[in-house]
Amino acid sequence: MKKRQVPKYYQISRDIIAKIRNGKLAAGQQAPSENQIIEKYKVSNTTARKALHETEKAGWVKRVKGKGTYVRSDSVGRSINRILGFTRNMLEEGRVPSTKVIDVGVQRPGHCVTIHGRRYTLKGPLCRIQRVRFADDVAMMKETRYISTKFCPGIEKKNLDGSLYKIYNTEYGIGLERASQMLSAVMLEGGDLEIFGAEKPIPAFRVEGVTFCGKELIVEMEESIYRGDMYHFFVEAGQ
Repeated sequence: MKKRQVPKYYQISRDIIAKIRNGKLAAGQQAPSENQIIEKYKVSNTTARKALHETEKAGWVKRVKGKGTYVRSDSVGRSINRILGFTRNMLEEGRVPSTKVIDVGVQRPGHCVTIHGRRYTLKGPLCRIQRVRFADDVAMMKETRYISTKFCPGIEKKNLDGSLYKIYNTEYGIGLERASQMLSAVMLEGGDLEIFGAEKPIPAFRVEGVTFCGKELIVEMEESIYRGDMYHFFVEAGQ
């Protein structure tokens, strides 16, 4: 995409994020204000406001009412309002994603998970995949996914180092319609510490989920652990 085709507010947001990433704007430091953006980039207040909103939405800054906008700590943000794969999430955050496949195989039994009191069942045979996901070579997430071989036959033979959502779309023509997820707090201990390169127990988020490709048609189930010291989840709500 040519730069002239990218909205100005998005270009400004990327500039601010670049300054945060290279250390010119440190965690806790005040980010450029709307007036500063207007003066520097010669844009309207609407564009300046959208630039700050885009930067906040990506998880790099946080607005404090009556005080201004401040750089967040060095963590990755994930919106829980969207069906958002890890790869795309990291790219939107300005990080470099990578994946290590731990195990992959086909199992005959199905898999069940209970989300918000409702029990879901994905019938076998299933493709069971275990992976560790990295951002800028830092382990951020350990995931186990159970994928329907009815909708995705032979997926265990695919290159699974990247986005599964992209494989669903490009290889099987599957569009994801909705996801139901449950988030809980846990502590990383034992063998998980080695996976995440941690020396002592750290807080983490456990995410259990079901993803649908049609009405009540389950394409995958997820059991993932996100490290809590370098990840934050956020939600946007309105009336």
